Amino acid sequence: MTGSEVPHSFRLAYVPGVTPSKWVRIWNERLPDVPLTLVAVSPTEAFGVLRAGGADAGFVRLPVDRTDLSAIPLYTETTVVVVPKDHLVAAAEEVSLEDLADEIVFHPLDDTLEWEQLPGKPAIERPATTADAIELVAAGVGVLVVPQSLARLHHRKDLTYRPVSDAPASRVALSWPQEETTDLVEEFIGIVRGRTVNSTRGRAPTPPQPKAKRKRPETGAGAGAGGKAGSGRSTSGKPAGKNARGGSGAPKGAKGGKSGKPRRRP
Repeated sequence: MTGSEVPHSFRLAYVPGVTPSKWVRIWNERLPDVPLTLVAVSPTEAFGVLRAGGADAGFVRLPVDRTDLSAIPLYTETTVVVVPKDHLVAAAEEVSLEDLADEIVFHPLDDTLEWEQLPGKPAIERPATTADAIELVAAGVGVLVVPQSLARLHHRKDLTYRPVSDAPASRVALSWPQEETTDLVEEFIGIVRGRTVNSTRGRAPTPPQPKAKRKRPETGAGAGAGGKAGSGRSTSGKPAGKNARGGSGAPKGAKGGKSGKPRRRP
């Protein structure tokens, strides 16, 4: 197989918590001949993978350095606090950061939230990952504030979570290298933005077929000059076959077009 025969492919990176299955399904329906490969990356390595060409585009968390990367914000996640099921917070429907003031709040190295000031009491050391912090929460050492998708990703039967009303939120975006805005990248942008398959910025729609020319009606033998065939009008514009008085065109004295008996000459 030569290089020209190798089909194009599209590599899509995604950070933990993002579920790209809906967009992947639409891609496979529209471009079944172009395989899409998913590349799981951590939040800290996502932008490096895009810059190094390890993926054509990726679902990342904002902020994005717009110097060399493009980004389209997609949605904002609810921020929650993860606690043991028997914790006091579990009895509330929603909490504030002030409610966590006396709690040890873990701040893992892969934290995706932009804090102006960390809530609660700091841990002795920062967990390396969100997964490590979840293990510490399950051990009853402290609590963890994360986007809701990460709380679902690391779900455990002995843990639960509640929304935090005044915590910073995480925003998910589609990002790609500015210098590599290929046709396939544009195709995926269209899918994410909900464009239809016939959109002018999606795949090229089927060109419209030329309309068949209408045939001119043939001129009848009885049509007058400049008149239309079968129009029933003479060149004078009056209905054909009628005299000026609206008669049938038969000689005066004829009745209904029927022939009478000849009169005898005296």
